[in-house]
Amino acid sequence: MSRFVTIAAAQYPLDEVASVQQWKAKVTRWVEDAVRSGAQILVFPEYGAMELSAINGRGRDLQGSIAAVSDFTGEIAELTQALARSHGVMIVAGSAPCIIDDERFNIAQVAGPGGKSESYTKIMPTPWERDPWQINGGRQLKVFDIGIAKVGLVICYDIEFPLLSRALAEAGAEIILAPSNTETEWGYWRVRTGAAARALENQVYTVHSPCVGPAPFCTACETNTGMAGIFAPPDKGFPPNGVIALGEMNKPQWVTARVDLDLLAAARREGGVRTFQHWIEQPGVSELPEATVINLR
Repeated sequence: MSRFVTIAAAQYPLDEVASVQQWKAKVTRWVEDAVRSGAQILVFPEYGAMELSAINGRGRDLQGSIAAVSDFTGEIAELTQALARSHGVMIVAGSAPCIIDDERFNIAQVAGPGGKSESYTKIMPTPWERDPWQINGGRQLKVFDIGIAKVGLVICYDIEFPLLSRALAEAGAEIILAPSNTETEWGYWRVRTGAAARALENQVYTVHSPCVGPAPFCTACETNTGMAGIFAPPDKGFPPNGVIALGEMNKPQWVTARVDLDLLAAARREGGVRTFQHWIEQPGVSELPEATVINLR
C-alpha cells in the first residue's frame, strides 16, 4: 500500500496588519483553509513575517523593519507551535529576520504535528541580503521526521546550490521545502528551476512557496513575484514535466497536492534514470555537508 501525504504551499500576500492579534487571525485563517483541504504539511514563504513590520510603523526603514520583525520571533514561534498541535500538521512559518548577539539571520520557525518546535536558518544569503540587509548565513542542515514523511527544508537561494539538497536527501528527506521571496520573474524562475532540478537529481518532491503581490508599506519586500509549485522527478508514474501542481502567478492562494512517497522509492530503484543512486559516480564529487535528522513527530 502506498504512503500518501498532502502538501499545501502558500502564495502568500503581505498585508499591512495593524496589530499582533490581526496578524494571528490572518495566519490562523490561512492554516484553517489549508487543513480543510486535507493538508498535512503547510509551507509559508520566505519573509512572510515581514508584514509584522507594519505594526510599529517601521516598514519603510530597512534596518528598522528588520529589528521590528525580529522582536516578534517569540510570537511567530508560539503561534506556529499552537496551530500545528491544534490541527495535527507540520507548519513552516513565514521566515523572519532575527537578530541574535548583534548578528542578523533569516530564520523559519517549524512545528510538527505533535507540537514539537524547531527552526531553520537560511545558509546562503543572496547578494542583497548580505548588503544592505547584513544577513549572515546559518550552517546547520536539518531533516524533520514527522512520522508520515521525512522533510528537508531550505530557503530560497539555498535551493540553487545542489549539495545542500543532496545532503538532505542522503539524510533521508523524501520532500524538500523551498519557501522563497523574489522581487522579479527572473528570481522566481531561478528558484523554480532550482526546485525542479533538485527533484530530478535527488528523486524527491520539492515544494516552492513564494510571497506574492505588492507591499508598499514594507521597503524590504515592496514587490513580490511568484507562484507556488510542487515538483517531482520526471519519470514513470509522475507528470512528464515533473509538475505536480502549480498556482496562478501572483494570486493569493494555497497550492495543494497529494503525493505518493512510495512512488519515489520505486523511481530510485527502477526508474528510467536513477540519479539518487548514481550521484556518487560523478567525477570529483565533493564531500557533502552534514544534515541532522530531528524528531518532530
